[in-house]
Amino acid sequence: MNCKFCNSNLISVINFGKMPIANAFLGKSDFKNEYFFNLEATVCERCKLFQLSEQPEPKLLFHENYAFFAETSTVMQDHFKALSNELINKFNLQKNDLVVEIGNNDGGMVYYLSQNKYNSIGVDPSKNVADRAAEKGVKIINDFFDYRCSEKINSEYGKAKFFLSANTLAHIPDINSVFRGIQNILDDEGIFITEDPYLLDVLKKVSYDQIYDEHVFIFSLRSIQNICEKYNLEVFDIKKLETAGGSMRYYIAKKGKKIISNNVKEIQNYEAKLFESNEVFDKFRDDCLNSKKSLNNLLNKLSNENSIVGYGATSKSTTIFNFCEIGEHQIKFLTDTTSTKINKYTPGTHIPIYNYEYFNENMPDYCFLLAWNHSKEIFKKEKNNFSVKGKWITHLPEANIINDDNF
Repeated sequence: MNCKFCNSNLISVINFGKMPIANAFLGKSDFKNEYFFNLEATVCERCKLFQLSEQPEPKLLFHENYAFFAETSTVMQDHFKALSNELINKFNLQKNDLVVEIGNNDGGMVYYLSQNKYNSIGVDPSKNVADRAAEKGVKIINDFFDYRCSEKINSEYGKAKFFLSANTLAHIPDINSVFRGIQNILDDEGIFITEDPYLLDVLKKVSYDQIYDEHVFIFSLRSIQNICEKYNLEVFDIKKLETAGGSMRYYIAKKGKKIISNNVKEIQNYEAKLFESNEVFDKFRDDCLNSKKSLNNLLNKLSNENSIVGYGATSKSTTIFNFCEIGEHQIKFLTDTTSTKINKYTPGTHIPIYNYEYFNENMPDYCFLLAWNHSKEIFKKEKNNFSVKGKWITHLPEANIINDDNF
């Protein structure tokens, strides 16, 4: 068991046990052939990269039936639009500058750039979402990004002035090939901007549901800096974000091209103290086990006399339900608005998923807030609907009954 970046030894943080593919929502006929793997979170003793010890083959995760479409979230669309505007207004993006975005799903930042006739390309390995992006006018390459793909883009389109990634870098196990590709494709004055769930948020919030098959890595500034060092890159600025349950955006350039901000220096010093020993990871393991216990206790108590459903058939919910051994005897059904999930069942635990109309017709006493990273959007939607009748349940950092004012 060795680090996917530096090949050093990995230290086990917590083993969640056998886990199905998080986004593999399935029909009854698929139950008997369901795929499972061992979900174990580890940290590299040398480079401090937090990672899974085992991950399914990427083609099992990203394919023609990928379940998540980013266009279903107005909050994320506003977020992508804001970053595309930042390139134009802060970094003086010119119409002919090449912008490449990996994992752009059904649009991403390059959708908003392409709408304004900027030279942009998206790269995504899942055919159904790539096709949707193409329908919306995005120039798209349906492929996994790596060094080979960077060579193809270089030969056809030239060097990139900006290389973008939002909630994608953490998904790619061959991190060395990706960074070789970025180094290869980035113009000497170019900027690589990437954002993903931030390790310190996961540890602090005990958001263990951020750990699933697609998140092969959860980055800290320290681990990103270690990777950049190998490829003659450096982080020159960072920005804390509330998206995806707590993320960090890293602004990266070739060494010596940008002035390093005080933001970077402050977080670097803070992390250095935090990661002096493995105590923070030992505490996280204990917190996860306590969270599991408190959630089971609450659901078992409430489900005896009340109806409970899950709000949002998320990839995160797969980790929660399987780790905590939660089934239909506690959660009657999940509700979701994504067509690829409706009338299917949750991976591993086989809880049914129904549409929003069914939810309104069968309104429960309690809703387990599974899509908690979209809480503001959900509470706004439910303010005069479910929130009037029922109560919300959350598992972060321990199980609690909440309302939309105190989450």
